[in-house]
Amino acid sequence: QVHLVESGGGLVQAGGSLSLSCAASGSIFSINAMGWYRQAPGKEHELVAAITSGGSTNYADSVKGRFTISRDNAKNTVYLQMNSLKPEDTAVYYCNAEQEDPPMTHDWWGQGTQVTVSS
Repeated sequence: QVHLVESGGGLVQAGGSLSLSCAASGSIFSINAMGWYRQAPGKEHELVAAITSGGSTNYADSVKGRFTISRDNAKNTVYLQMNSLKPEDTAVYYCNAEQEDPPMTHDWWGQGTQVTVSS
């Protein structure tokens, strides 16, 4: 089992910055992609950004140019730097880790951290 512990988040004014981090522990073998998802009230769960163990990244169009995902494989930690935040970025942000266990793939989730951007 993989345990994901998130930190960061909070309340910030529009235009401000926040940083999230997520540390993985437990049976962390073969973790490939790690990333961040978010869910706002009344909206669908959506991918924000993801990064593979090799460093390839993928971003939602809505955050490109504002958010940066990075990863420290030695520390099994993924980070999300969020700049130029907008009120529409307000959501609960969840860390995700994708673990390959052939023939299965396991998805592990953090408990979520609230990000609130005031206008």
